[in-house]
Amino acid sequence: MAGGVSSQFRAGEIPHPLFYARAEGARLTDVDGNEVLDFTLSQGPMILGHSHPAVLRAVCEAISQGQLYGAQHMAELELAEMLRSLIPCAELVRFSLSGSEAVHAALRVARAYTRRPKFIKFEGHYHGWFDNVSFSINPSRQEPHVSDLLSPARWTQGISAGLESQLLVLPWNDLQRLQAVLERRGSEVAAVIMEPVMCNNGCILPCPGFLEGVREACDRHGVTLIFDEVITGFRISSGGAQKHFDVVPDLAVFGKAMASGFPISALVGKRKIMECMAAGACIHAGTLNAQNACVAAALATLRELLNPEKDLYSKLFRLGKQLCKGLSDAGAASRQRILIQGLGPVFHMGFTDLDKVSNFRDTFKYDTARYREFCLGMRERGVRLIGRGIWYVSAAHTEEDINRCIHAARECLTAPQIPQPARAG
Repeated sequence: MAGGVSSQFRAGEIPHPLFYARAEGARLTDVDGNEVLDFTLSQGPMILGHSHPAVLRAVCEAISQGQLYGAQHMAELELAEMLRSLIPCAELVRFSLSGSEAVHAALRVARAYTRRPKFIKFEGHYHGWFDNVSFSINPSRQEPHVSDLLSPARWTQGISAGLESQLLVLPWNDLQRLQAVLERRGSEVAAVIMEPVMCNNGCILPCPGFLEGVREACDRHGVTLIFDEVITGFRISSGGAQKHFDVVPDLAVFGKAMASGFPISALVGKRKIMECMAAGACIHAGTLNAQNACVAAALATLRELLNPEKDLYSKLFRLGKQLCKGLSDAGAASRQRILIQGLGPVFHMGFTDLDKVSNFRDTFKYDTARYREFCLGMRERGVRLIGRGIWYVSAAHTEEDINRCIHAARECLTAPQIPQPARAG
């Protein structure tokens, strides 16, 4: 296997790419028989926990009737109707397999609808790994400003030449700069795309009035507003961040938590825009789209999340806030400056002297080496974390799990620090 992994994000696992044999609830068991308490949740999808019985039953029943029809089926319509009832902007729906594909479709239909060539993205926001959005995801400190804009920074080698001309890059949470760019160049801009909470770099919440201001500016200039809710969707509310913050985009992309680890994503949006796709003027395709098992997993996941007797969203927020407070208290007790930002079901932890992180450039003040050391210490104590600082809480976690994690963090933070290797030169 190239690099020993099937996704580059797995190559950065601490201390090395790990191999697991089983997963159930909030726990993973590796091939050596070691059990770990899991706060990575497979990078977010496992909102109900691993191997949830209702999801597995639904999938087994679905595939007993057929794996893939290559045509429409009733469960697909049922899922689309459910999304329409839950998500404020969802008047029409299309399914794909991954968030990257759904983002690609969203930008294509926005260009088709507006007949404009460019889109605006924000520095530090992640919208998948396709060429046209692989810019300014984690740029260096030296990336220069160009007038009101930031210079698009390539994320990887191998990106097609000239794609920089298709996008404009702005800092997150700077409404005045966005307004100024749209005043000057709005006639070129098909879409503004954003993570409504900047989860991939610091879990940075939108400043008060920012989302509302972006919505107004897009309306004024005829620009399509796209929310990338691959992380926030069904994690912070049943209708995503747009329901939580009461700001409705024109299009939105969902994935991850929607189907408990099965590969499905959704592009949802306002009828007037999605009609370009419905009429066939804007092509969207995929052999495996709305595959039987994936649709069944999504339906089962959403039914569990919406079960009023279980009240899982209250549990996710309660346990998440309890964990955040416990980690903050552990940092204070060890006299280490820890900053925790985000919402209970998903948040970010980092070592910094800052009281608040508001945009990507602020994240340079995090001590990433110290956090990697913390992850190693937590791993030794049976807790699995994501090395870039994002934490996920599942409905399978218990108060006992939260307390165990906090206890491990206290031990880890008060343990002698591991000396960092000297750098050559």
